[in-house]
Amino acid sequence: MTALSLHRPLLVAVIAAALGLGAASVEAKPPAAKAAAATKAASFERVLAGDWRNEKNRARDVYRHPAQTLSFFGVKPGQTVIEITPGGGWYSEVLAPYLKDDGQYVAAVWDDAIPDQPKYRYSLNTALRAKFADSPAIYGKPDVRVFDPKAPNFGPAGGADVVLTFRNAHNWVSDGNAPAYFKAFYDALKPGGVLGVVDHRAKPGTDLEAMKKSGYLTEALVIELAQGAGFVLDEKSEVNANPKDTADHPKGVWTLPPSNQHDAADDAKYKAIGESDRMTLRFKKPG
Repeated sequence: MTALSLHRPLLVAVIAAALGLGAASVEAKPPAAKAAAATKAASFERVLAGDWRNEKNRARDVYRHPAQTLSFFGVKPGQTVIEITPGGGWYSEVLAPYLKDDGQYVAAVWDDAIPDQPKYRYSLNTALRAKFADSPAIYGKPDVRVFDPKAPNFGPAGGADVVLTFRNAHNWVSDGNAPAYFKAFYDALKPGGVLGVVDHRAKPGTDLEAMKKSGYLTEALVIELAQGAGFVLDEKSEVNANPKDTADHPKGVWTLPPSNQHDAADDAKYKAIGESDRMTLRFKKPG
């Protein structure tokens, strides 16, 4: 794909805004491709309607656009999909049931046998395992796969069809080990496999220290990290864009929902902005 093909004409952007879709969703496609995309989105919508989902998680669908996002990343039945550090399991509530009968959902979590990590890592792992164990009829048998944050490895080489990471890359950049993660993603994927990245988007030209402090990353940095590991940028989507977010808040991205690290007097202001402006990037492993 050429650099030119990553740009969208103004007309496409206007149509996308009117329909509430990401620009990538309204590109000219053959009728068969459009029908397949619509069918895939509909199957995600059925899972998203499941009564097992936490109501607070469901309320965030308006910001996270899970059906469109997963469709853009090409997630489909029969695949092995690795989600990196799913945290409280927001996407686990969607992906594990979706792949339960046809495919394999892998939750890659920090190895809690390693001592002296931040306490939240242990508590989140415990809660995620309990979620799966309490409802096997819903989640099936997800593979909870541990890794060492200082030397990430996500399983057998070439064993996954898709690797997904949602709002994690800024942490790796801050910790200084982002290249190791992207190399591990590359190793875990089959030739032709997909890496899907969603993260808070900084303004072009933002310097590295400002990114570390704010939690926002430039698209250019994420693309550089992925390409450095061997990936090819396949396509961008604006499905998780938020033009109301100026990305210059007092406490960085954590000022906004859902963290809400702001004074109570400013609650209405930040609620009106909503969650962060996010890049949505699809990379492929050549092969």
